[in-house]
Amino acid sequence: MPVVNRIAGYAEEMKAWRRHLHQIPELALDLPKTAAFVAERLREFGVDELHEGIAQTGMVAIINGRGEGPTIGLRADMDALPIPEETGVDYASGHAGSMHACGHDGHTAMLLGAAKYLAETRNFKGRAALIFQPAEEAIGGARIMVEEGMMERFDIGEVYALHNAPGLPEGHFLTTPGALMAAVDTFHIHIQGVGGHGAMPQETRDPVMAACGMAQAIQTIVSRNHHTLEDLVVSVTQIHTGSTDNVIPDTAYINGTVRTFNPEVQKMVRRRMKEIVAGQAASYGVEAELDYEIGYPATFNDAEKTAFAVEVAKEIAGEGHVVPDGGREMGAEDFAYMLQARPGSYLFLGQGSTAGLHHPKYDFNDGIAPVGASFFARLVERAQPLGG
Repeated sequence: MPVVNRIAGYAEEMKAWRRHLHQIPELALDLPKTAAFVAERLREFGVDELHEGIAQTGMVAIINGRGEGPTIGLRADMDALPIPEETGVDYASGHAGSMHACGHDGHTAMLLGAAKYLAETRNFKGRAALIFQPAEEAIGGARIMVEEGMMERFDIGEVYALHNAPGLPEGHFLTTPGALMAAVDTFHIHIQGVGGHGAMPQETRDPVMAACGMAQAIQTIVSRNHHTLEDLVVSVTQIHTGSTDNVIPDTAYINGTVRTFNPEVQKMVRRRMKEIVAGQAASYGVEAELDYEIGYPATFNDAEKTAFAVEVAKEIAGEGHVVPDGGREMGAEDFAYMLQARPGSYLFLGQGSTAGLHHPKYDFNDGIAPVGASFFARLVERAQPLGG
């Protein structure tokens, strides 16, 4: 069975929904226009319950099947990114400085397509809980929804999500059981020295040299402190200091990201970074403060639920178009919080050869929306079949 016929018939509607959402990108938890549009569509479809205001602008729609049964959760993220758009399309962002550069407009359209189908047909037992989530790109809207008791409130037993994947052939699926995406932490280092004339460095305590020393020493965490078989990335991504050629500044700032899978590796990185910052500060005669922020946890797919999701994906895309064990990557995803709360799986859906995610010329491929919507719908029908 390929794309569900009825959902294929929604293709133009899904395209229109997606392109409308593309024009109104909103950030983090503040998604009033997006949430209003999604809620209006869900009411039109005739969902049985619509619970708004979860994590500020998130919502959960409940669709009842025919007969008693468990509740399966399907999630789409809705937020955009603070990136000026350069696509040149006639439905480009109407909000200057923001755009849907990660395809969350498409994810939302796919879940709306599944919602319309499930509300019409109801060929399943139990309930489907459709989760429309804000703030995936920042803050962690999934964490907030879980902390607000969403899983318990709606008795969700398992949960699934999709993300589009530029570079993966159009309509193909890829996932892996177990660790799929990394935990992400952020570090900030604030260095306080004593500035002065560039020609008289002996009268200063130079924060520029201290920042260079710290940035280089931090790289030894990967090369000298961790086991080579444990995936780890430590990247210094910003150094800000100084304003002109003949002045040694008072301060410097370092920022970067850490990606891990193993909590013990994460602890080691945090410990070593504290030691390096303190040691380098002492050696250069400056003061330094490390602010190490624990971010999204690693995304772990339940093995059993992933095997089930792979079978559904093969039904939609075909046996040869699904990669069931595609390995893990160092990107991060806040759906990890939902997978910590309930078993489930996260899959990538190929959107072909397009600009990459978070690129100003990225645009979601509307051609894959019926594929994703069909996947969501068949997950529900196969997980909770009538007569099963």
